[in-house]
Amino acid sequence: MNLRRDVFQAIADPTRRSILMLVAAQSMTAGAIASNFDTARPTVSKHIQILTECELLRSEQNGREITYHLNPNKMKEIADFIEPFRKMWDEKFNKLEDVMKAYQKKNV
Repeated sequence: MNLRRDVFQAIADPTRRSILMLVAAQSMTAGAIASNFDTARPTVSKHIQILTECELLRSEQNGREITYHLNPNKMKEIADFIEPFRKMWDEKFNKLEDVMKAYQKKNV
């Protein structure tokens, strides 16, 4: 059964986000990634598989070892999707900050 994976479902899981953070810092093998978690290696391998299916990670075979790398292009797609929301919230927080400053000046 071939399931279509959604990138946002993939990054919703905290373990997968942790894996992305690890691999963003340094390309790693599945064993090296798994050594950072208290869960069973097959569980971590399943998370890696999902991230690879969503193209957030890409794999590179070197002999018998497979090294996982972050796919910056796919991460940029996520960032581009989130950017308008970040801008909206920045504007709202800036307005709230202005209101709070005006309130503090008024009540000092």
